[in-house]
Amino acid sequence: MTEPISLERFPLHLSLGARAVAQPEFTGMEWYASYVERNAADGNEGRLVSLYSFSESWTSWERHPVGDEAVICTAGEITLVQELQDGPHKTTLRAGEYAINPRGVWHTADIANHATALFITAGVGTEHRPR
Repeated sequence: MTEPISLERFPLHLSLGARAVAQPEFTGMEWYASYVERNAADGNEGRLVSLYSFSESWTSWERHPVGDEAVICTAGEITLVQELQDGPHKTTLRAGEYAINPRGVWHTADIANHATALFITAGVGTEHRPR
């Protein structure tokens, strides 16, 4: 049996062969580049599992060109904003609810007070732009 690991501090990689691989401590946006390098052998099929708490709305947009992203609200309330072909779409999630950011769709999030969410992401090639 292993010791408990904080998912907020140490994201998890779901690897080929149904393996779960603990990652080094999250240190900021630069961490993502080394994540992709560390797990390059999994190609587009690996998934990053991370947990974040927010008290402010996001200041950027992002998209994941190689796969969908599941967003599961575990506490509070988070409003996902997606740029779809027919215009912006907002989905508000409360604890226990989830939504999917489809492959390649730009998305961001608004936070009214506080929220915690679990993300399962196809992280390869993730792009960001200012909001």
